[in-house]
Amino acid sequence: MEPLSWGEIILRLAIQFIPVWIALALTFTVSIIYKRRLGLYGKLFDNTIGMIGFAIVMFWVFTALFVGLFDMIITHDPLSAVSGMKNEVPGTPLRGAEDGDYPYYLLGGDTLARDIFSRMVQGSWVVIRIAPLATLFAFMAGITLGLPAGYFGGRLDTVLSFTANLILAFPVILLFYLLVTPEMVASGIPSYMAIVLFVLPILFLCVLINSRFHTQPMQRNVMLAVILVVFGWLYLSLINDAGTPVNFLPSSLDLFDIPGGILVVFVSVVFVNAPTVFRIVRGLTLDIQTRDYVAAAQTRGEGPWYIMLWEILPNARGPLIVDFCLRIGYTTILLGTLGFFGLGLPSDSPDWGTTINQGRKLLSIYPHPAIVPAFALLSLVLGLNLLADGLREESLKD
Repeated sequence: MEPLSWGEIILRLAIQFIPVWIALALTFTVSIIYKRRLGLYGKLFDNTIGMIGFAIVMFWVFTALFVGLFDMIITHDPLSAVSGMKNEVPGTPLRGAEDGDYPYYLLGGDTLARDIFSRMVQGSWVVIRIAPLATLFAFMAGITLGLPAGYFGGRLDTVLSFTANLILAFPVILLFYLLVTPEMVASGIPSYMAIVLFVLPILFLCVLINSRFHTQPMQRNVMLAVILVVFGWLYLSLINDAGTPVNFLPSSLDLFDIPGGILVVFVSVVFVNAPTVFRIVRGLTLDIQTRDYVAAAQTRGEGPWYIMLWEILPNARGPLIVDFCLRIGYTTILLGTLGFFGLGLPSDSPDWGTTINQGRKLLSIYPHPAIVPAFALLSLVLGLNLLADGLREESLKD
């Protein structure tokens, strides 16, 4: 077979992403039809910059979901090498192809003769699994601690603010490096940190439900029981990590087995981001608690947690949503940096940082192994920044 031209490569790439194009078309169609009923999300479709950013972000989200859940889009095993395909240029025919094999390396081969296209799309699954969820956990931890610090003030505010500032005093990369080193992982410290950090979202949900339904004890108790049973089981399965001091659940009760490297990186992202979220929430609480509607809630006799969670927090959603999008971008860059330095994730991981690092060694001769994952990383972060800009513009109009 002859090598593919760039036109043929682009066409084949477009064909591989057909499930993503269909999912994007359906998402945009439904969202635009019902945008007037979808609040801030619906208003995003009146903003060109926000729509472009949303399209880029959802492209990678759908790519990750189709690859990770349905094994679609991908053309070859991202961890398997094929003899004779080392550093081959994009569009090179697969040597020794058998029936059922995809006949080309669409974006070429890397220094270990693995398919760059497959590693790029598989890398999106690594990023999408860690960055948004870790950022969400960091936000729930920051909100849980930031609201009472700003609302009550006093010694609680002093202690929590000092702790947050102490963590933020460390350079982020150095802090990441310390947390993901093999010696630190072997000590079990990241696992102990997971015990504390991952219980905060459960605490947040319990306080949220209790403050809203405290006048309806039967309904409240049922909802709290469901949260404690379901999320408690998920929590125990999440923190349980075989091979570390935190290994207490029998395999029959452990719902899922998260690779140690991913769990450590996840905990590190939450630990690093939570203090910044705490400071943002605390500042917003100090500002919003002086508003008239907060005073009206206090006059009605509402409790402090109800006021914090149902009066202050909803009115802080605009800045928090914008920061959430930006922080996912920062987390994506941090994951790429960790992968580039070979920290946290396995050395053969297809994450974009690791792939860039492996491709840079021959960058002047074979640029494609490093350029492809670098472009993927750049595009996702760009999409998140554009999405945040669009959300900021629309939230300011409220």
